[in-house]
Formats: sequence, structure tokens, C-alpha cells
Amino acid sequence: MSHLKLTDVSKDYGHVQVLKHINLDIVSGEFMVFVGPSGSGKSTLLRTIAGLETITGGTLEIDGEVVNHRAPSKRGIAMVFQSYALYPHMNVFDNMAYALKIANESKDEIKRKVEAAAETLQLSKYLKRLPGQLSGGQRQRVAIGRAIVRDPKVFLFDEPLSNLDAALRVATRLQIAKLHQEMSKSTMIYVTHDQVEAMTLADRICVLRDGMLEQVGTPMELYENPQSLFVAGFIGSPKMNFFNGAIAGKYGAETLGVRPEHLEISDREGSWSGKVIHQENLGSDNFIYIDMGGEEPVVVRADGASHYTTGAPISIAPMANKTYRFDKAGKPIKG
Repeated sequence: MSHLKLTDVSKDYGHVQVLKHINLDIVSGEFMVFVGPSGSGKSTLLRTIAGLETITGGTLEIDGEVVNHRAPSKRGIAMVFQSYALYPHMNVFDNMAYALKIANESKDEIKRKVEAAAETLQLSKYLKRLPGQLSGGQRQRVAIGRAIVRDPKVFLFDEPLSNLDAALRVATRLQIAKLHQEMSKSTMIYVTHDQVEAMTLADRICVLRDGMLEQVGTPMELYENPQSLFVAGFIGSPKMNFFNGAIAGKYGAETLGVRPEHLEISDREGSWSGKVIHQENLGSDNFIYIDMGGEEPVVVRADGASHYTTGAPISIAPMANKTYRFDKAGKPIKG
């Protein structure tokens, strides 16, 4: 098992500070997901943990030992890249076995480890195939298998599903979730921009913004108790609706947040009025976009059986106790 501790970790490129005083504990066996917008520093943080980027300031500890200057190959870490990075002239077995051969492990031990990993990842019947003969999802599983055979303390995943189509993303996400259950003693750190991946895979999510740690918590902690306006707008899909002016003022806030699933179509007293400008019916859900005069349309999540005419007037109201109040600094107002 492996416990990671980042203390005041910073990363500079010349005068540009990409990571700013990151303090984070990742406990043994945890599945931690890094999320944030492009340029937030999530991939740089992952590469810093891997040893592919040097730490400018602060310390990284693995099981109590500072590893700032330890070579990547000596950290007990295996990384799965977005691009698969497989050797095209080697078959699946040899791709998965390569690191073990370099480490001079015995042929019997290599065979045992590769076949065990292939069984876990449902790759046993593809061991003699070349990467070019595999689907994208199968190639990504080979890349994961190559990491598994090394029996690392820590798995690092850098947006591993972003090159796959929607159906393969779902299948491979389930495979990674199953892998985490079967390898519960291994710590896994995963970078993604995908909300569904973050919410469904993570034990905890670390939200980054401009190189700083914005909030860390379980998926439901971040969803239900965002500690900033940024986290409130970033976690959740579709994102939270924000209201300013008179609407927010009636709630004693600078900004009022309401999630699409917490808005009801209603003409009761105090409801807000607008007009329908678009709807996206996904079968089970219908996302209705409403113009209320703001910079962005308000999104309401309604039942998939509903239908509203474009241009028609509509009234909406928030559910009781399902609003979020924020002050001028973007911090939540308690009570």
C-alpha cells in the first residue's frame, strides 16, 4: 500500500508558476481524481508525482520518504497515458512483458504475471495480436495491463479514455472501476475533464484552478457542499444555474445557485418567468433552456416525456432548501 503526501508543492516554468503551494494527502488504496479546466495544472501535478516533472518547491513523500529527486523508475509508480504508447511491432504479450524483461525477471514469472493481468482485463485471447489489430478500448486495456504487471504502489492515469468513443468510454470506465475493486491495496490517481468519470470512479475528487487546490472531497461532498462559486459551477452536469440582481437579493446573496434538477416548472407565487429557447430530450430527461434575460440561459431538468414549444412563456421555481447562496467573494453563505 502507498500513502502520498504533498506539502507546499510548487512547479515553476521560468517566471510562470503552474502549481501553487499544493497540500494534499492521498491515503493508501484511495482512488483520487484530479479535475479542473484546461490549464488548471492537473496533468502537471500528475507528472510531478510521477517524477516526469521536477518539483520547484515543497516536498512529495511516498510512504513517509521524500522522493523529490528519486528517478521515476524508482518510485514504485506506473503511468497509463492518453495515447496508449504501445510498441506497434510487438504483440500484446510482449508489450505487457517488456518492463519485466528489462528488469530481468524469469520467463516463468513474466508469463504468470502477464497471463494474470490479461485474465483480469479480458485480454487473454488477444495476447498474440499486434496493437494495430485491436480496437481503441482493447489497446487502452493493454496499456493498463502493462502497468499492472509491474505491481506498482501507485497507478497514475492521464485522461486514459479521452481518445475512445462514447460506448468504449463506458465499457473501459467499468473495467477501471472493477480493477480498483480487485486491486484495493493500490493507490490510483486519475486525471480527467469528464464529469461522469470523476463522479463515478473517485473515492475523492481534487478540484484544481489556476494551479491551486480549490476543494477536495467525496463526489457527493463537492456536489452538495461546494466551498466556492467555482466548484459549484464546475461540479455537476449540466452545470449549476447562477442568478444575480433582484433574484439573488431576495435570498440575501450576491449570487444564487440552483442546479437544473432542483428547478421545477411552476407558476406558484414567487416563480420566475422566461421563455423557452431550446430543449434537449435524451429520453429519460428533457433539458429545457430558458431565456430569463441573463448572459446565459437557465437550464431545467424535466421528465423526458415533457415537451415545451420554443418561444413559449414558462415559469420556474426552485425546490425548497435546494438553493446555494454565495457572497461577493464567491464563498458560500451559511445558514
